[in-house]
Amino acid sequence: MNVVVVESPAKAKTINKYLGSDFIVLASFGHVRDLPAKDGSVKPDEDFAMMWEVDAASAKRVKAIADALKDSDRLILATDPDREGEAISWHLLEALTKRRVLKDVKIERVAFNAITKQAVLDAMKHPRAVDMELVNAYLARRALDYLVGFTLSPVLWRKLPGSRSAGRVQSVSLRLICDRELEIEKFRSEEYWSVDADIASGSDTFRARLVTHDGKKLQKMSLKDRAMANAAVAAIDAARFTISAVEAKPTRRNPPPPFTTSTLQQEAARKLGFSATRTMQTAQKLYEGVNLGGETTGLITYMRTDGVSIDGAAINQARDVISREHGALYVPSAPRVYVTKAKNAQEAHEAIRPTSFSRLPESLSLDGDMARLYQLIWRRAMASQMESARFERTTVDITSADQKTALRAVGSVLLFDGFLALYQEGTDDEEDEAEARLPKVVAGRDVGIAKTHADQHFTQPPPRFTEASLVKRMEELGIGRPSTYASTLQVLSAREYVRLEKNRFYPEDKGRVVTAFLENFFARYVEYDFTAALETQLDKVSAGELDWKQLLRDFWTDFRAAIDDIGELRITAVLDALNDALAPHIFPEKEDGSDPRLCPSCKEGTLSLRLGKFGAFLGCSNHPDCKFTRQMSPNDEGAGDSDRELTLDPVTGSMIMLKNGRFGWYLEIPGEDEDAKPKRASIPKGWDPQTLSDEQAIKLIALPRTIGPHPEDGELITSNIGRYGPYVHHGKTYANIPNVEDVFDIGLNRAVAVLADKKAGGGRQNSATTLKDLGENDGKPLRIMSGRFGPYVKYEKINATLPKGTDPETVTVEQAMEWVEARAAKGAKPKKKPAAKKKAPAKKPAAKKKAPAKKKAPAKAAADDEADGATKTAPAKKAAARKPAAKKPAAKKPAAGKAD
Repeated sequence: MNVVVVESPAKAKTINKYLGSDFIVLASFGHVRDLPAKDGSVKPDEDFAMMWEVDAASAKRVKAIADALKDSDRLILATDPDREGEAISWHLLEALTKRRVLKDVKIERVAFNAITKQAVLDAMKHPRAVDMELVNAYLARRALDYLVGFTLSPVLWRKLPGSRSAGRVQSVSLRLICDRELEIEKFRSEEYWSVDADIASGSDTFRARLVTHDGKKLQKMSLKDRAMANAAVAAIDAARFTISAVEAKPTRRNPPPPFTTSTLQQEAARKLGFSATRTMQTAQKLYEGVNLGGETTGLITYMRTDGVSIDGAAINQARDVISREHGALYVPSAPRVYVTKAKNAQEAHEAIRPTSFSRLPESLSLDGDMARLYQLIWRRAMASQMESARFERTTVDITSADQKTALRAVGSVLLFDGFLALYQEGTDDEEDEAEARLPKVVAGRDVGIAKTHADQHFTQPPPRFTEASLVKRMEELGIGRPSTYASTLQVLSAREYVRLEKNRFYPEDKGRVVTAFLENFFARYVEYDFTAALETQLDKVSAGELDWKQLLRDFWTDFRAAIDDIGELRITAVLDALNDALAPHIFPEKEDGSDPRLCPSCKEGTLSLRLGKFGAFLGCSNHPDCKFTRQMSPNDEGAGDSDRELTLDPVTGSMIMLKNGRFGWYLEIPGEDEDAKPKRASIPKGWDPQTLSDEQAIKLIALPRTIGPHPEDGELITSNIGRYGPYVHHGKTYANIPNVEDVFDIGLNRAVAVLADKKAGGGRQNSATTLKDLGENDGKPLRIMSGRFGPYVKYEKINATLPKGTDPETVTVEQAMEWVEARAAKGAKPKKKPAAKKKAPAKKPAAKKKAPAKKKAPAKAAADDEADGATKTAPAKKAAARKPAAKKPAAKKPAAGKAD
């Protein structure tokens, strides 16, 4: 019997069918070991020894593989054909070696680029050993990410409260977004003009651009105002023109290469509006396959690749399909060969292509995202092997008799569409690149001016990054790996360092503060060249040209020194540096020329950054005498001094003030006496503070509202707005109500009913409602439920949270099961009901003893895992129960756990 291990259960089922009854195919569900999310998992003082941990769910999978090997003499590791896949195979071998089940077992490593029967069977004929050079590159990358995250993040927590984490690639990606925003803020728009003329040549008219004026060649910004533009128009109107030159050049446009991971993410963002994560999730489904004729077949080759080459047999198949579908003219004389240009390309894989070019998109019954992405991949790969498009590009020069004024018209004619018949690459440039078609004209002919046009323009700031343009820029700079771009961008959003609006990245204030801090105190580690050079070194490790531990030693020596230097830095020095670095953002120049840092409230103090529990904000230097604060964003300039009187509170007779603080808009009235705290009420979500009516203000400041006595016990029922929205309250029961207006309108009968429903639901655990019923999977119900912290998938005893921003109505069964499997792989355990307590026999009351003070738990470290895009936190240890017995000598501390 032969045991084969792959990564996903879906893949395991498919491959088991291909291989037959002599093989047992099991799934590892990804990595079976990981570095514990706590300090000390990588030990620089012990030559970077790494302590690996197998969680409960992974332990079951390793045991299942180990049990299967008891009756087998051959283990075939068939994890994904990339660096991570190689690492998973290595981890499995290490874990199985520890269980002592590999004696007399032949170990082989196979990798298939596509999940088709032929590809799998061919791969099984060509086994090899685990590539330790790739494994070493993985270990180096994993150690680097861990050391940066777990060493730098605690520095952020101490020096910048409210910050979440820093990471080797994450922080550099964030800097790209912040630097672009700074460029936009510093940008000053300039006016310029362009002058065109409609040229009349016989019965034909065409448009030409002014390129020479008063004997001088014009640049883009040469005509700076209307007066200069009018002078140019006058010169054109006064001159006589002749066609001085006509040049027609044949040009060719070659097709783009087939997709790599990054170009697929870019093009799917441009053409389909997919996020990088959505693209990779959909591509994974296409790779793992669909049911075709009763057999699950992969539709595309492996989607994590830097390669742009295509297998020779596949190229021949593509050429046959091109000839059949478009004709022989569209087949080039020789197959096209592409070479990777990416800085750190290292994967020896094919490009992303269909496993069979004969499977036309319209012949497959795919739905939604899968259909759209497969069509994009199929067309791009097909077009890459098609004939070039041919154009005739014509340039016409029109010159005045005195040679001081010249115009130029450029146009092109498509002679043969070639690959454009099937595919045209998208672009981030929003301008229309189409050129006008010109009439037939002859040099030496006089022409007239039918009309002149003078158009005003203004220079535009550089555009904010889209996912596509950011991925492209990261790849150009050699930052990170294309396979991790999606998770890196997810981390930035999850940390609330950036937000995505209208498909553009905007840095949040929190992200800008972190970037400014790193640029000032850890400049080397967020430099683009340094990060790219580190990637190059990692590639040398994977090629066997550099020892991975030497790489770590060199990095750690300088990095540790930088951390030690920052340890003694005072917060005031940090704030001074941030004030200077962020000045264009937080203290933009005022139109009246006044000091942008002058406190608008007391008119004496100076505004400066302050650090609070929830992040940075601006405060006055005269604090506590002046309590002015405002958020960092320049859009909130003056928000703190926009405090305004609304109306008198009918209960207290005090003026209700509208204010804006660090956490948003709120209402305030003074306390009953000088020592009493003022009463405040937050402005509910969806209410515009600027249009808040007096009636709304009075209602808000009066909360909580008394609805009436409960008919059962007479205790009052109230309504209010809390952290989780509007609710009604009775005794110890809190029940949410649908909207804010209900807080002011809900009657006693309905409030009693809402409270009764909450009690009948059994509290939080049983109060979830079904948002979407997905039917059954393997005979068990699969549903999307509403939860306190958002929608989640419920399957058997596993609850899997939906990714942020996912619409529950669009979720498919396949997506839901992916999330369930991922949650199961992380060790999700159903909550056990507590056992019924036995009634203890009565005891005499013991003499009271003073409880010993609890020791503070050490601060938890949180590293940014660049590959997984998530941060794990080690669970806190439960304190052992203390017995009221006589004191015993203190037990010795157990020895530190050894590496797995």
